[in-house]
Amino acid sequence: MSWGTELWDQFDNLEKHTQWGIDILEKYIKFVKERTEIELSYAKQLRNLSKKYQPKKNSKEEEEYKYTSCKAFISTLNEMNDYAGQHEVISENMASQIIVDLARYVQELKQERKSNFHDGRKAQQHIETCWKQLESSKRRFERDCKEADRAQQYFEKMDADINVTKADVEKARQQAQIRHQMAEDSKADYSSILQKFNHEQHEYYHTHIPNIFQKIQEMEERRIVRIGDSMKTYAEVDRQVIPIIGKCLDGIVKAAESIDQKNDSQLVIEAYKSGFEPPGDIEFEDYTQPMKRTVSDNSLSNSRGEGKPDLKFGGKSKGKLWPFIKKNKLMSLLTSPHQPPPPPPASASPSAVPNGPQSPKQQKEPLSHRFNEFMTSKPKIHCFRSLKRGLSLKLGATPEDFSNLPPEQRRKKLQQKVDELNKEIQKEMDQRDAITKMKDVYLKNPQMGDPASLDHKLAEVSQNIEKLRLETQKFEAWLAEVEGRLPARSEQMRRQSGLYDSQNTPTVNNCAQDRESPDGSYTEEQSQESEVKVLATDFDDEFDDEEPLPAIGTCKALYTFEGQNEGTISVVEGETLYVIEEDKGDGWTRIRRNEDEEGYVPTSYVEVYLDKNAKDS
Repeated sequence: MSWGTELWDQFDNLEKHTQWGIDILEKYIKFVKERTEIELSYAKQLRNLSKKYQPKKNSKEEEEYKYTSCKAFISTLNEMNDYAGQHEVISENMASQIIVDLARYVQELKQERKSNFHDGRKAQQHIETCWKQLESSKRRFERDCKEADRAQQYFEKMDADINVTKADVEKARQQAQIRHQMAEDSKADYSSILQKFNHEQHEYYHTHIPNIFQKIQEMEERRIVRIGDSMKTYAEVDRQVIPIIGKCLDGIVKAAESIDQKNDSQLVIEAYKSGFEPPGDIEFEDYTQPMKRTVSDNSLSNSRGEGKPDLKFGGKSKGKLWPFIKKNKLMSLLTSPHQPPPPPPASASPSAVPNGPQSPKQQKEPLSHRFNEFMTSKPKIHCFRSLKRGLSLKLGATPEDFSNLPPEQRRKKLQQKVDELNKEIQKEMDQRDAITKMKDVYLKNPQMGDPASLDHKLAEVSQNIEKLRLETQKFEAWLAEVEGRLPARSEQMRRQSGLYDSQNTPTVNNCAQDRESPDGSYTEEQSQESEVKVLATDFDDEFDDEEPLPAIGTCKALYTFEGQNEGTISVVEGETLYVIEEDKGDGWTRIRRNEDEEGYVPTSYVEVYLDKNAKDS
C-alpha cells in the first residue's frame, strides 16, 4: 500500500489532507495548553483556599488550634496545599513534555511538507514542459507534412502543364523536395521528442511521484504516531502524580484518624479550669432566734478571728461563690458607690441639703439579710480584696503576675512566661559563647580584629542574661506560689483531702487574700445585674499587707457631705484631703483622709487639684 501507486493522480487532495493533519496537531497542542492553564488555575484556587482557612499568626485563633480536630483540619489544609502542588506539576510536565515538543515538531513538519510538495510541483512542471515540447514538435511535423504535400501537388500540376516553362517546373520540383526534407526532419525531431517525453512521463509516474508521495505518506504517518505518543504522555503525566495525590489523601485520612475526642476534652479542662473548689452547702439560719449576725463557716461575715475557718485550696471558703461572679460587672460595682451622686447643695451652708435624697442614713443590716437578698436575686459578689486594692488594675490591663486570672490559668501563663524567658536566656548564652569564641580567635590572630572591641558587646550580653535570670526567678517564685496553692497534678501527689491544715496555711483567710483570690474579672454569669452591698470596713483588717494607692493630687471640700452609704466618706466644708482616684465619669471621686480613712465623695462637692507628675507616674 503506497500513496505513490494508489494516489498517483491525487496530488491536490494529498496536499489538502496533509495540511489538515497539521491543523489537527496544532489543535491538540492548543487543547493541552488550555488543560495546563486549567491545572494552574485549579492549583492556585486550592492554594488560596488552603491559605484562607489557615489560622493567622500570633492570634487567638492560632491558640485554639491545639485541639486534635483542629490539628487534623490544619493537616488537611497542608495536604490540600501539596495536592495543589501536584496539579502544578501536571501543568509543568504537560507544558515541557507535550506542548514544547509538539510545537517544535509542527515547525519541522511544516518544513518537510513544504519541501516534499515543492519537489512534486517541480516534477509536475518538468513533465508539463516536456508535454509542451512534444505538442510543439508534433504540430510542426504536421505542418511540414502538409506543406510537403501541397508542394508535391503543385509540382505535379506544373509538370503536367505544357504551357509552363521548364525552369518553372524545375523550381516547383526543388521546392517539393525541400518540403519533403523538412517534413522528414520534423518527423525525426517529433519522434525523438516523443521518445524523450515517454521516458520522462514514465519516470514521473513510476519514479518521481511515487518517491515524493512515499515521503509525504511517511511524514503523515510519523505525525499520526507522534500525536498518539503525545496522548500517552498526556495520560502518563497524570498517572505519575496519582501516587503522590494518593499520599495526600492518605495524609488527610490519617489526620482524621488522629482526632482524639478525649484529649480534646482534657484540653478544654486545661484551658478553662479555674482551680477553685465548688461552693459548699449553705447552712440554715434560724430566724426564730433574736436577730443577730449568724456566725458560721459559710457566712460571708467570717473573718480570721471568728470561728475556725474551713479552708480549701487557694484560700477559699466552701461558702464562696466566686465562679458565678459576672466578670464585666466588677469595675462598675467596686470603683464607685452603687447610686448616682447627690447634687450639690443649693447654698454653701452645710445644713442646706444634708446629704441629698440619694444618700439616706441607713443602719447596718445583718449580713445574713444581705446574704438572703443575694440568694433571692441574681448575685454579683465581688472580691473584698479589690476594695482595699482600689482597683489599681483597670479592665483590659493585665498585671505582670497574672493575678487577675484563676489559679490554674495563672499557673499556665506563668509557666509559659518562664519557658519563654528560659529560651531568651539560652539564646543570649549562645550569643555570648559565639562572641567568646570570636574573641579567642582575635586573640590568637590579631590581624583579624581587635579583641577589645568585643568587650562592650560581651558585657551587654552578660547584663541581658542577668536581667533575664532575675526576671525568671521572679516568675518562678510566683509559679511556685501558685503551685503551692493548687491541688497536686500527678496521681502520686493527688490530694487526700479537700481541706488544708490551717496551721500550715496561716496567711490564707476566707476572703481569698492570696494572689489567686477571684476578683470577678474572669467568671461569667448571663443573668441580669443585681447588687450585693459589702462594707469594706468589715474587711480592712484582712488586707493590711496591701500597698495603699498613691495620691494623685489634693482636693478641697466645697460643701459638707455625710457619707452614710457603703464606700463613701464624710467630709466637712473647707477640709483638704488627698485624691487617690479621679472621677471616671460616674460623678464620684475617691479621696483619702489618712491611711485608714478613704472612700468616695460626689465630684461636685469638692474642688480637685491634680498633681500632673504623680498622675503621669
